[in-house]
Amino acid sequence: MIVPRTRLLFWTAAVTMPLSLFAAIAPETAPFCVLIASVFGAAVIADGWLANRSVAGIALELPPVIRTSKDRASRFQIRIKNEVARQRSIRLGFAWPPQISAPEALDVDLPHDARWSHLEWTCTPARRGKYPITSAFVEGGSPVGFWAARRAISVTSEVRVYPNLMEERRKVAALFLNRGAFGIHAQRQVGQGRDFEKLREYVAGDGFDEIHWKATARRGKPITKLFQIERTQEVYVVIDASRLSPRDAGGTPLFERIITAALVLGLAAERQGDLFGLLVFSDKIERFVRAKNGKVHYGVCRDALYTLHARSVTPDFDELWSFLRLRLRRRALIVFLTSLDDPALADSFIRNVNLIRLQHFMLVNMIRQPGVRPLFTDSKVSLVDDLYEQLAGHLQWQKLRRVQKALERRGVQFSLLENERLSTELVAQYFSVKQRQLL
Repeated sequence: MIVPRTRLLFWTAAVTMPLSLFAAIAPETAPFCVLIASVFGAAVIADGWLANRSVAGIALELPPVIRTSKDRASRFQIRIKNEVARQRSIRLGFAWPPQISAPEALDVDLPHDARWSHLEWTCTPARRGKYPITSAFVEGGSPVGFWAARRAISVTSEVRVYPNLMEERRKVAALFLNRGAFGIHAQRQVGQGRDFEKLREYVAGDGFDEIHWKATARRGKPITKLFQIERTQEVYVVIDASRLSPRDAGGTPLFERIITAALVLGLAAERQGDLFGLLVFSDKIERFVRAKNGKVHYGVCRDALYTLHARSVTPDFDELWSFLRLRLRRRALIVFLTSLDDPALADSFIRNVNLIRLQHFMLVNMIRQPGVRPLFTDSKVSLVDDLYEQLAGHLQWQKLRRVQKALERRGVQFSLLENERLSTELVAQYFSVKQRQLL
């Protein structure tokens, strides 16, 4: 496509207006004025015909996948192919989605005798997700500069925007210190462990519960079992992606905080050598990643979450419990990130928790909504309306306390966590379970 430039409009006005004025004032000069206008018109047409040469032989290569994080500037390289290998100036642009802030177009000078050139582009995503890039646009000028030739170029690339973990990782950085054990300081693990290591002869002081009775009968003398501290355990994060998750929690969408906290907990499990897995559910099982370890597996977990969005559906806890019962054979730490402030949902959650509570160790966590706290804990009460708001928050807190007691009677821990400290509290819970050998 060829479009006029400002230079064409300026010179058209500069040539035609004086000629028209001369022809009107002195009619005998009309043929001469028409001749000059015709020559100018021919030059303009010829310049437009040559404009396509400015974008001929231009091709682009983008990285197949551009990985970046939400609210962080990312740079990537673009390869520009100049087939004719001659010096020229072009303008390059992309049709960026509104969720990504980036320059719409950049001016590029292609050098002489170079078929390939490199250009660095910067973009800053504002929302996580996957955004395909299917076309680019290149613009070049005609030899005289009257016209601009524009051409669309097909490209194949996608921008993957992951959650930004930098702030959360700084909050829990102290918990990642590797000083012989986990935690802010090196701490002794309680107990003798649960993993069987070997058998040995009975020594005075060994407990009767440590005697291997079958081996004792075979050998005719007391034989004791030795255990070691667990080194590799399974940790699963179960994420509720149903209708209560998209709510706002202190300026940040609750669901965004949950996804970030799940990935931070995955980093902590990887540092400790444990196996980390994910399960996402709503009215059905959305995604399931079996627990493994390593950087490649962490990338799989991250890819499973970066395009995830909550749905306006009611969660199906019955299907969730059945799925966990059938799929998770080995004892694991299961960390639930859900919302139980709806009494009907809380009853459904509690009713079927017995299916897996004896097999696995469960932590149920919920982000505290603003204002949900016991009455008279906030001194900022100046109006009657403030008192009613606090009373509503107290009633909601009281309902959650009943949920907590019902779960604790079944051996399940329930916690109300602050929005800003969700990642830190989850990692602290995980370290506490490891230290106390509750698995």
